Amino acid sequence: MTYRRTHGVTYFHGCYSVGDDRLWGVNRRRKGTANTLAALKSIRAARPDGAPIYVILDNLSFHIGADIRRWAQKNKVELCFTPTYASWANPIEAHFGPLRQFTLANSHHRSHPAQTQALHRYLRWRNANARHPDVLAAQRKERARIRSEKCIRWGGRPLNTAA
Repeated sequence: MTYRRTHGVTYFHGCYSVGDDRLWGVNRRRKGTANTLAALKSIRAARPDGAPIYVILDNLSFHIGADIRRWAQKNKVELCFTPTYASWANPIEAHFGPLRQFTLANSHHRSHPAQTQALHRYLRWRNANARHPDVLAAQRKERARIRSEKCIRWGGRPLNTAA
């Protein structure tokens, strides 16, 4: 099916607290250092106690900038980068499947603000119902999809590709 993006695209900057099983984020018009730094600041604000925070990121160039590294060091935020092509190693990735399934699949949002409202509605519902069977099933499905791209089993061992 062919379609046109008449209003451009947006990027979801997602944040996930493993300990609280809480997901949040913002939609932005662009990727970039400033938006990544804003997401990191929201993570720090969620833990104002000053305890060290470990943030898992992929190796996009704007995640590695000097401004971000300086801010992280000053604010007790340890940046942990996944290896290249190892998105399956980041715990937030499993949550993007349900987010897509429940907010974007088979939808036609009239505008970016309408899409953002749907995303935030889902995030509120998801955080109140994190153990809902539909959410858990969608997470399992997404984990399997991500791992199958690299032929990796659930236990972290490569699949036997010999015939």
